[in-house]
Parts: sequence; structure tokens; C-alpha cells
Amino acid sequence: MSYEIIEKLKKEIEGFKEKSEWESVGRVTEAGDGIVKLVGLKNALSQELLTIETDEGPRRAIALNLEEETVGALLLDEAEAVKTGDTVKGTGEVLSIEVGPALVGRVIDPLGAPLDGKGPIFSAKGGSASGGKESESVRYLLENKAPGVLEREPVDTPLHTGITAIDSMIPIGRGQRELIIGDRQTGKTAIALDAILNQKKDGSRKTPICIYVAIGQKEAKIARIVSLLEEKGAMKYTVVVSASGSSPASAWYLAPFAGCAVGEYFRDRGQDALVVYDDLSKHAWGYRQVSLLLRRPPGREAYPGDIFYLHSRLLERAARLSKEKGGGSLTALPIIETQLGDISAYIPTNVISITDGQIFLESPLFHQGIRPAVNVGLSVSRVGSAAQTKAMKKAVSGLKLTLSQFRELQAFVQFASDVDEATRAKIRRGQIITEALKQDDQQPISFEKQVVLLYAALKNTFDALPVEKVRAAKDSFLDMVEKLHEEDILKPIRESNDIKPEIEERIKKVMENFKESAQA
Repeated sequence: MSYEIIEKLKKEIEGFKEKSEWESVGRVTEAGDGIVKLVGLKNALSQELLTIETDEGPRRAIALNLEEETVGALLLDEAEAVKTGDTVKGTGEVLSIEVGPALVGRVIDPLGAPLDGKGPIFSAKGGSASGGKESESVRYLLENKAPGVLEREPVDTPLHTGITAIDSMIPIGRGQRELIIGDRQTGKTAIALDAILNQKKDGSRKTPICIYVAIGQKEAKIARIVSLLEEKGAMKYTVVVSASGSSPASAWYLAPFAGCAVGEYFRDRGQDALVVYDDLSKHAWGYRQVSLLLRRPPGREAYPGDIFYLHSRLLERAARLSKEKGGGSLTALPIIETQLGDISAYIPTNVISITDGQIFLESPLFHQGIRPAVNVGLSVSRVGSAAQTKAMKKAVSGLKLTLSQFRELQAFVQFASDVDEATRAKIRRGQIITEALKQDDQQPISFEKQVVLLYAALKNTFDALPVEKVRAAKDSFLDMVEKLHEEDILKPIRESNDIKPEIEERIKKVMENFKESAQA
């Protein structure tokens, strides 16, 4: 009898397969402050996308804390509708963003939804909503593995920012990670935006796709930046990822990873990309908030222990890929805000140790009218002259040393009443070069014009002029070179990336003529 029952049961359950989604169901035990605690979901993945069924419709969350009995998740949608007892289902998908050429020129949130009122970016079937050649779209994980050592190539191609002081002394290469650091209101965002605007002018090379990631910025500021990029024609090659100050901490935390995934899409297809993270201080604040709400143990300044890993796994994804991998590059310009110029604080030192150099902007220089307010002594590019053209290397010989000596002497002589002639000459030289390097926002200078200007400034072209007239003289000198010598000086430098002997002779003649006219 018992044998028959066993056989019957075997027939009943024959062919039955346990469905995985039955295991991937849980329920909410706690909800509040954008965080939910769940039970169940024993097969949940780290950063898996979860769906919470609420009375007002489904809400999305991302699994972050995988504990023995519970799962801690971060809500991606409005938190008000989620309550204790709601059913949660795992999707089996790790958080990703839909990327493709159609993103260029658009403003999106960290999950890829459009924010610019121009309609959907991709169709429901995948691909561009407008169809056409740019219809390709794929999903990229927000957290991707960084390329390995064997997949990378040395950084040796310049990415010109259009800012003479940076391109000459702190050069940035394609595939580099260069930190922009300084107090509030010292021009950090202005440098990053100039770098984006200059890619349109840098005509000798392919224009990189630029991604501007706004983290915790005022919506009015983001709107101004977008309108500036549109006005200057830069939105044709730019994507803006916006997580404004009114967005929840989850958006602040995810925004840089979304921007990086967009950049990786273009990098992996052999193109160059530039991503600006503005700024990672607020990113760290958002992550700290999320971590404390998830009850992760706080460490120094209440940041969680993995705050260094958070930024390192983001910035390590910037790279120049080998030819076998397509030869594309992703350049990162992270921005960090300091308090009272304290470059040795926790988050600034973390990011300095991850990046390949930093551009340090100082408040005192900014208030003296020196723009960009770059501290030459504390700013460095660890790629250095490898990311400069031959023409730039020839033009800037001795520039950084001259300026460093000038800043040291300037600090010293303000306490001394009597200064010898040699010291006075060095200070005057430094003042003239400082004036020549001053530059207004949104006026990037093309690489070849920078070369001619620096060559002229370091060969004493402006030395006979009063210091206060150097800047006006510099502008008229560049204007003259652009109007009269485009074909015989600027074009050959742009095409060859070098100052050939015959071009050098032409520049010297132009300098002599300019000196005579300035004296007259």
C-alpha cells in the first residue's frame, strides 16, 4: 500500500521544476528615509534591482546590504508609498543603464530617464526613439570592472583644456584622471566646462564625447550649465547626468557610476570620452548618508570604511585601452571641494592618492584676480610632458620653475624693504608671465595659439611693457597672429604638433614687429 502511494507521489511531482522566482520573493519589515529592510530574497545579488509592490504601483529598489537574515535596500523611487508588509520581488538583474549614441545632447537622471523635456531617448524595443543610424542601444552595468593592466596603453595623447596655464604646466592626457581641487567659488567648475567647450575647437583631433555629471548642484546652476553648453554648440557632443540638490541620496550615490557607464560605452567602441564628476565631495556625503541609514559602522568623520574603495573603483575605470581593445579612452576630471584650503583632509587625500595628479585652486590667488587661480607648487600631473606635443614642450621650457620662484620670492620680499636688482628682475618676470597666463571663463584658447603665446612670453616679448598693460598686449598679439598668420604659423603647428625651424623664424619676426609697434 505504502509502495503505491510513493509511486503516485513520484508521478505527481515528475517533471516539476522549482521556479527560481518563487525563491526570489520577500517582504518589507522596515521602511523609512529611503531605506527598506527585507526578509526573504535568499538568492539576492549585490546591487540587484528589486521591485516592491505597493498600493500605488511598483517601486524600484537596489539591494546593498546582504545579511544572514535580512537584505538592506536603497529605494530608487518615491519612498512614501512603501510600507511594512509590502511584497518584494527580485529581478535577477544587476542595476544597469541603457546607453547609445542617442544619449548625446540629452540631460538624463542616474537611471537614464530624460530630464530635458525632449521626449523618450530610446524606444521600448531598444534603440533610439527617433530611429535612424543612431538606433543602437545596449545596457551597461553601473558598476563595471576596471580594465586590467594588460588592456591599457600608456597615456601619451593630449586632451587640451584650452586653458594656457593648465595645458602648459599641468597637462592632461587622454585616459588620465586629473583631480580639480579647491575651496568653494574658486573656479573649479569653470575649468571643467572650459575643457568641454575646448573640445569643439581642438580641431586637429577627434572630438571626445563629454559627460558632465552634476552631483548635489542647485537645479538653477545645472540649467545654466546646460544652456551655456547649448549656446556654445557643445551639447552636440555632450551628455549631462543630473542628480540635483533636491534629489535623494540614492541619486547622488548613483550619478557618477551612471556617467562613467555612458563614457565606457563610447570608450569601448574606440572613441575618446571625457567625464567630469562635479563633485565627489557631495558624492561622499550621499554615500555616507546611505551607509549610516543602512547601519553600516561609521569610521573617520562618520564615513564608512569603504569610502576609499567607493571612489577608487569609480576612478580606476578611466583608462586608455590598447589597440587590441579598440584604442578608445576615458578621461576623468573629478572635482573635490576643500574647507579653508585644507588639502590634507580625509576625502581630498583619498582622491589625491587615486588620481594621476591634481590642479589645486587657491582662494587668495582667486581674490587677487589671478584666473585660473592655479597654485603651481601644489599642482602636478603625474603623466607630465608625456601628454604634451613637441611644440608645447619647446614653448614652455622653464615656465613652471620661473613661476614657482616668483611665488616664493613674492612671499619673501613683502617683509623686506631693500631688494637687490636680480631679485627685482625675477619678480617682474614672474608678474609679466602671470599676466600673460590670465584667462577669462568660457574663452578657451586653441593649442597652436597657446604655443605661440607662451613662446613669445618666455622670449621677453612683453618685458618692455608696464605689468598692467601686458594682458591687453597679449590679447592684441594673439588677435594679430590669428588674423595675419593663420596659414603660415598656426596651421603648420596644428598639423605637425611641432615648431619646425622655419616656423620658429616666422614667430621671431612676428615678435620683433610686435615689440616695435608696442614701443611706438
